[in-house]
Amino acid sequence: MITGAAAGIGKAVALRFAQEGAIVCICDLDEAGGTEVAQEIGGSFHKVNVAERDEVQRWAEAVHADHGRIDVLINNAGVLRDGLLVKVKDGELVKQMPEEEFDLVIDVNLKGTFNCAQAVVPFMIQQKQGVIINATSIVGLDGNFGQTNYVASKAGVIGMTKVWARELGRYQVRVNAIAPGFTLTEMVQQMPEKALESMVSHTPLGRMGQPLDIANAYLFLASDEASFITGVTLRVDGGIVVGT
Repeated sequence: MITGAAAGIGKAVALRFAQEGAIVCICDLDEAGGTEVAQEIGGSFHKVNVAERDEVQRWAEAVHADHGRIDVLINNAGVLRDGLLVKVKDGELVKQMPEEEFDLVIDVNLKGTFNCAQAVVPFMIQQKQGVIINATSIVGLDGNFGQTNYVASKAGVIGMTKVWARELGRYQVRVNAIAPGFTLTEMVQQMPEKALESMVSHTPLGRMGQPLDIANAYLFLASDEASFITGVTLRVDGGIVVGT
């Protein structure tokens, strides 16, 4: 099960897992894109808002009813609503991050991850096996200018990952997180050329990540080769430290 798989990293993860023979079940709010990806990989698509518990629960139950088990959950879905905590000009407050934009990012990125994990974990406990991999970000580790809401959500995901690894290890359910660096998704490709050049110049390996780089990391952590790895946040970032 992969959330937010209609495009970008989520799509790359879905394609990569399908290449390895996995039965891939994806969700997204983008019905057209999600349906196209599902057709390409021979999997299933459900339109799901991960911030809505009932929708998530119905999706998990449908997947389990169709396949009899849930082996891997990739919590990839996320949104951005960047902005400064406060903006001041000439000593006067002129703007601040809207409460609704803070709430939206927390609801999707943090609560959405919680909702999906809580929906699938009972099935994994029953089968005495499972893997959950959560999407965080390097900014969840390093912080980043203008991203109070996003950083808070991604730092929270790292914390939940550590807690779940400890709580669920007794059931042979592993929980890890991936922290991508600057990755050349469709959204990033639309950024100004100077911004892209800056990202590359701050990355020691001298290039931006490709969605496949991130997908390969997800594949490794989901595999039996990572059977003794749980509770970690794996940076896949070309060596960058945000803000330097």
